[in-house]
Amino acid sequence: MAETTAASGRTPDSTRRSERSRRAIFDAALALVGEVGFARTTVEGIAARAGVGKQTIYRWWPSKAAVLLDAYLDLAAGAAGDGEAALPDTGDLAADLRTVLRATVDELNDPRYEAPTRALTAEGVVDPVLGARFVERLLEPQLELYARRLRAAQDAGDVRPDVDPRVALELFVGPLTHRWLLRTRPLTHAYADELVGYALRGIAARP
Repeated sequence: MAETTAASGRTPDSTRRSERSRRAIFDAALALVGEVGFARTTVEGIAARAGVGKQTIYRWWPSKAAVLLDAYLDLAAGAAGDGEAALPDTGDLAADLRTVLRATVDELNDPRYEAPTRALTAEGVVDPVLGARFVERLLEPQLELYARRLRAAQDAGDVRPDVDPRVALELFVGPLTHRWLLRTRPLTHAYADELVGYALRGIAARP
């Protein structure tokens, strides 16, 4: 095999091999968490599903939670695509927020996202380093999109100038996350629409 490779002028591409391994590990981690839950997912199980040695995983990540976080970030990046992220701005703040919150409801109810999101949220509570990375890499960029849209609404005169966008955005995402995380009631489009209505009556500019 070595002679054939040398004769053809090719050398093994370790970068490509590493990327294939990473992809297999990400897929395995997401699949296992969805099938058996985070508590029963192990590094050994991820390695076996991915067809790699567990030492390969430990060379890149310190724990199964770290593997899952990178797998989830990769999944989210793939769903977002290459375009610049932004909330819709049609000039109708209520309609734009309803669109985004409905899409969030769909994502949180999607089995591909639900299990890893719950696992990372729970693990981030007991592992402050992981929790901080989860916030920095995933949550903070998403929250900033809301803040930008609310600032644009302030510039347009649709939101009071004294409103702090970083506080106001929690009127939307906070209740949605609370209901989903604790399963207090069903997470639906109707509920997302109600949140927008209730919140905007509190922050919308008054004539």
